[in-house]
Amino acid sequence: MKVAQQHSRLAQLACSDCGKAVSIFEPQTFSPCCQQPLVAMYDLPRNLSPTTLQQRVSTMWRYAEFLPVMDTENIVSLGEGMTPVIYAKHLSEKYELPDLFIKDESGNPTGSFKARGISVAVSKVKEFGFEGCIVPTAGNAGGAMAAYCAAAGMKAVVVMPSHTPDVFKEECRLFGAELVLVDGLISNCAKRVAQLKQSLPYFDISTMKEPFRLEGKKTMGYEIAEQFGFELPDVILYPTGGGTGLIGMWKAFSEMETMGWIDSKRPRMIAVQAANCQPVVERYSGKISSVKEYAGQPSLANGLAVPHPFAEKMILRVLRESGGLPVAVSDADMIAAVKLIAREEGLLIAPEGAGLWVALQQLLKQGLVHRQEKILMLNTGNGYKYLQNL
Repeated sequence: MKVAQQHSRLAQLACSDCGKAVSIFEPQTFSPCCQQPLVAMYDLPRNLSPTTLQQRVSTMWRYAEFLPVMDTENIVSLGEGMTPVIYAKHLSEKYELPDLFIKDESGNPTGSFKARGISVAVSKVKEFGFEGCIVPTAGNAGGAMAAYCAAAGMKAVVVMPSHTPDVFKEECRLFGAELVLVDGLISNCAKRVAQLKQSLPYFDISTMKEPFRLEGKKTMGYEIAEQFGFELPDVILYPTGGGTGLIGMWKAFSEMETMGWIDSKRPRMIAVQAANCQPVVERYSGKISSVKEYAGQPSLANGLAVPHPFAEKMILRVLRESGGLPVAVSDADMIAAVKLIAREEGLLIAPEGAGLWVALQQLLKQGLVHRQEKILMLNTGNGYKYLQNL
């Protein structure tokens, strides 16, 4: 697929905690100083008008200046990004929510928003000359990595919980990945990855343990701004496992404000978790002092079964800075919401995305979100992949 010809303006990689910089010319994982995620910083142009975007390729690579791939020849793209924002007409009318929208990520390659982050990460791994990639996954990220490694002519090792629905396993195998199954959650898979990569010349693209998946996910923030005429919604609800998309959108808003594309008005960010696995909810409420103390259970929404998100500090920072909060919803309520949204809007969305509708009802009841506000829900995946779960 033809991609943008703009060149990256990547300036440095910095520790998200103390700001100490590391080299952008060598492969990096997380910060050696604070053991926290690294963040890509750019030499942002002050004279670039967002109207120039209209002439560009209709994928997330239209934002190439603000993505970290230095040589456009290394970009591995399957056409990800520029997903639609859909006005939820029937839900809006029935529930008196005049400004309710869904950004539907299900049309991305491999059926989920994971394509964004994986496209950028695999492109950078290719740029650094690695033979392949390895990843622990709850499902969608594994399929996405397998696909992008296939497109790049690279090897892929996917480590996945053994209870994951078969469709996610078969997807990885079809793309030629080596699939390793582990009993437990993604945290157990991460331990297996740590062992395997000792003997493999592959790069580990675990969530937030390298700086580039975040950059792909942030393109959702750029697209939201573009699609709303650079006036952001009042509230954004987002399914939060590892938190990359939540952090990424917030980063995009900051970059756009620096360039003068948007003003300082920001949405309240709502992180929605599964009741079976709600480490951010418990950490936010002070029930635990670190997500490392949390013991989660599997969820039908496998993307939310992340008991120890590595970027917990960054997730909490976004919630506090935005005036948002985390909310937990039950698997049973998610299933009911999948069916409701399918019937009302003709959209078969992932349980993770449907959970946002349940959370929204809770927040409306509590007076934390108001019916007249402009509300955006991010559906992160294709419901067809979950039919076995449902």
